Amino acid sequence: MNKPHILCVGDIISGAFITLLEEYAAVTTDDKGYMRLSFELGAKLPYKDLQVVKAVECAPNAAVSMSRLGLSVSLMAWLGDDEIGQEMASYLKDQGVGTEDLAVEAGKRSNYHFYLRYGADRTKLQKFEDYSYKWREPSTKPDWLYLGVLGEKTWPLHEAMLAYLEANPDIKLAFQPGMYHLMWGTEKMAAFYKRAAIVVLNREEAAQVTGKDHKDMAGLIQGLHELGIKVAVITDGPKGAYASDGQKTLFMPIYPDPKAPHDRTGAGDAFASTLTAALALGESLETALMWAPINSMNVSQYIGAQKGLLPKEQLEEYLKNAPAQYKSELF
Repeated sequence: MNKPHILCVGDIISGAFITLLEEYAAVTTDDKGYMRLSFELGAKLPYKDLQVVKAVECAPNAAVSMSRLGLSVSLMAWLGDDEIGQEMASYLKDQGVGTEDLAVEAGKRSNYHFYLRYGADRTKLQKFEDYSYKWREPSTKPDWLYLGVLGEKTWPLHEAMLAYLEANPDIKLAFQPGMYHLMWGTEKMAAFYKRAAIVVLNREEAAQVTGKDHKDMAGLIQGLHELGIKVAVITDGPKGAYASDGQKTLFMPIYPDPKAPHDRTGAGDAFASTLTAALALGESLETALMWAPINSMNVSQYIGAQKGLLPKEQLEEYLKNAPAQYKSELF
């Protein structure tokens, strides 16, 4: 059988992870319940470590994840013609991700963000460059289109993407909504939810999309199916995840961490992309749910969203060594 081909679409960035020394910073909780990171203004503060990551964000993370799992993958993303952009394209090629659909824009900078790490959490300083965000026919017609995070000014791109999907009804859509997808609202995004073969959201996002009580998991699942979503997946952090194909709803616990998480960046991307990859490879929903938490767990053991992504052979080793209670159950 030929490998299914996945086109991942979304923003791409590189960034620097700066690990703060905890004795020079503090985390407090304000009167609204928000946690605040603070350190002395104007000081020259030492830091513990610096690590640079290349070609990350939701869609690139998914592309690398799926490539390591054995799928044919290309990435449609927008970047500048600077040195950072060239390094990202080279890195993606090294990871087995097709770069023929990258849109390199002359005279533009590539996105570069900074992550301030404190313990296992991080605060992100971000700025997205102003690209044209024009849709173009993919170089290879995909079997699946995986839509991830895109910026505020990309609605015309979404309209063109939707037209492409409508003209190619055999292409399956996997959708991992980003901040602006949620801000635009369910009514504006209705056609994407209706078209989606699979949508992955966390519990709070599912409540925002459906308007249901976030405590009512059955209601959240039903609300997502009412939008037309074929496979609805809701993650619930360390409590596990739920998935429904409209016939049955399954609960899946997390894979036990071998040690405390080092960095949670990209854990959700790893879960969503691994589950989608398994389904694209023809695995059952039960099997896909067993794959996804393993990649999510392993990503959390490293800094950055991609270092811990596993090839299929190593993922299967974790499955062989899984505890007896690591299995899905009917919800």
